[in-house]
Amino acid sequence: MKKIVVAVGGSSGSIYAKVLLDKLTKLQDQVENIGIVLSDNARFNWKLELGNDGYKNYPFDYYEKTDFMAPFASGSAKYETMIVCPCSMGILGRIAHGISNDLTTRAADVILKERRQLILVPRDTPYSLIHINNMKTITEAGGIICPASPSFYSNPKDFEALAGTVVDRVLDLAGFDLQSYRWGEEK
Repeated sequence: MKKIVVAVGGSSGSIYAKVLLDKLTKLQDQVENIGIVLSDNARFNWKLELGNDGYKNYPFDYYEKTDFMAPFASGSAKYETMIVCPCSMGILGRIAHGISNDLTTRAADVILKERRQLILVPRDTPYSLIHINNMKTITEAGGIICPASPSFYSNPKDFEALAGTVVDRVLDLAGFDLQSYRWGEEK
């Protein structure tokens, strides 16, 4: 059973967060606990891009961005995986430089210092050299950069299915057992 932190950053790409939360809802038999943190911009972008505030309706534990009493603000709580989806370049840069000024960056700092699994899903494009160097720093510290670059070989039929091609990779990286399109296998 997994203990997972999901942070939703403020970059565009709320569809990725929605599909991730939808899929995690279906994988609850593999999860002990899921803690959710949304930035202010994440809430704004969700409403702007998806037209609703559906992020409030998932059966997970929600924490405010300033709640340093959240269990995953300490390594002793033993959350083993953190996913930041989508991950803004601001969050990525603060994580890369150890700036723990909110719950998202503190939790990422804890995950890295405890040598656990941090998966960042940046959606921005193009990347500046600063972004690339920050991604390099996080990779060298043990984090995984999984850009929100969807694949098309499964012939996704709509935006959610397209976002699902990225989310399935993220969930694979996090060690979930899930049904997903696999290259060279029957659908």
